Amino acid sequence: MTMRLTNEIALITGSARGIGREIAETYAREGALVIISDIKIEDCQATVAELVAKGYKADAFACNVTNSADVDQCVAKIIEKYGRIDILVNNAGITRDGLFLRMKEEEWDAVISVNLKGTFNACKAVSRPMLKAHKGKIINIGSVIGVMGNAGQANYAASKAGVIALAKSLAREFASRNITVNAVAPGYIKTAMTDKLTDEVKNKILENVPLGRMGLPSDVANVCLFLASKEADYVTGQTILVDGGMVMY
Repeated sequence: MTMRLTNEIALITGSARGIGREIAETYAREGALVIISDIKIEDCQATVAELVAKGYKADAFACNVTNSADVDQCVAKIIEKYGRIDILVNNAGITRDGLFLRMKEEEWDAVISVNLKGTFNACKAVSRPMLKAHKGKIINIGSVIGVMGNAGQANYAASKAGVIALAKSLAREFASRNITVNAVAPGYIKTAMTDKLTDEVKNKILENVPLGRMGLPSDVANVCLFLASKEADYVTGQTILVDGGMVMY
């Protein structure tokens, strides 16, 4: 069976663990060389070691997405070593939940800085070589919270709504250069973060999910695989919700 991403170079931010790691392994399984990027090089290297042990192609580049100079330098090093970046997945993200009236300015700034500015920085750095190559796939990881909003997550909702809107705008700007830009908006996905929720909270969440279960990281990764593949060459400016039917519009 032909692999869908043979010899593609894919940079996934925030990919040392969680959904980002799942996306990276899914891409690697389909033949891509995946760049594991996270804030700590030790975490990146540990994930790369695990992937290489499975026979996949991977490399580690630490990067703080909130720092534009750091992102530019990281991308330059990747280009210097591999010649190009074919796929960018903007996955790095944080939460600092709290009711709006009690939300501190630094909690707002931290979430906007990582989730939205970090996505801006990575898109800006990677778009230059992609525009020159007349080829590229950019995938922003949003959230259903960025579509529907959520009490106690004003900062996160605003950041993810921005990530989705950014994808639409860049899709229009980059289309003439054969670069597609899309967003994936996960719902409640089974991760280390959601594992900490009480059964009561989980059951309350699932009341609003028609499929009646939490998603898996692989559910998100498979959609990202489609968007990165040639099968999605005519798909751009779209937001695909991976949420078990939680939001329908």
